[in-house]
Amino acid sequence: MTRVGILMTRLRTEEKLLLEELSRRPDVEIVRIMDGERFFDISELPDAVDVVFERSISYSRGLYISRIFEAHGIPVVNPSVVAERCGDKYVTSQLLAREGIPTPRVLMAFDEEAALAAVEAIGYPCVLKPVVGSWGRLLAKVDNRSTAEALIEHKATLGVNHQVFYVQEYINKPGRDIRAFVIGEEPICAIYRSSDSWITNTARGGIASNCPITDEIADLCRRAARAVGGGLLALDLFETESGLTINEINHTMEFRNSITTTGVNIPEKMVDYVLEQAHTHKRKRAGTQPRRYFLKESSALTSPLLTA
Repeated sequence: MTRVGILMTRLRTEEKLLLEELSRRPDVEIVRIMDGERFFDISELPDAVDVVFERSISYSRGLYISRIFEAHGIPVVNPSVVAERCGDKYVTSQLLAREGIPTPRVLMAFDEEAALAAVEAIGYPCVLKPVVGSWGRLLAKVDNRSTAEALIEHKATLGVNHQVFYVQEYINKPGRDIRAFVIGEEPICAIYRSSDSWITNTARGGIASNCPITDEIADLCRRAARAVGGGLLALDLFETESGLTINEINHTMEFRNSITTTGVNIPEKMVDYVLEQAHTHKRKRAGTQPRRYFLKESSALTSPLLTA
């Protein structure tokens, strides 16, 4: 029997699909772990599980609860190191830049005057983003100096997290971007997200359609996934005149609009991967030679860590 702890904030469509898929698997017991309903004694293992499937909506809740389980030797999918690399936009951008992977130019500033200077240096239009956030919230397109001054002043009053100014080059997309889904380090499918707005997230009204995985998409996804440690990832790609570029990487991906669109059973493949991590961990504890049941690609557990 494999005990799978699924860490959730609430039961969204994605979690329902994943629970249904887990319930169909033989010899699997599901343990629901709600991230806001309990406290955690860090000296004790919160639940006797073989693996934790991290699906928290909250980046901070998911990160710290993952670390608690990992401290007691329980593997988490995705591991906290991968969550940290993907959940913080600066860290993602820094890793991509370090590995020579195409990504929009980013300037960082930590003071209002420095932030304005960074905006002027990168040029108009540009984009101001919080370093932690999802669903396209709190993004701002900056078209001129007066807008920049107002936005920077506003952000400076929102608290310490917003006083870290992440200034990104604006990419003039062709009315769409690409979201590619990766398992381990292997892209399994992708969608176009089309919108009349410059923000194309499906959570903000973007329309999904199937995107064939080209050799260029596959190669870029593999390189980017490897840079952050692999796992269950959704990568956002922009099309530019000089080729594709990676904008962001999501470590707790939503996929409700992409199953029918792509014809790929995404929750099935995600559960395959989670169970593979649990089985690998069990075999390591037993001291037996690991075998691969689901994936041929290397897993997040063997990917290089971020080093100073």
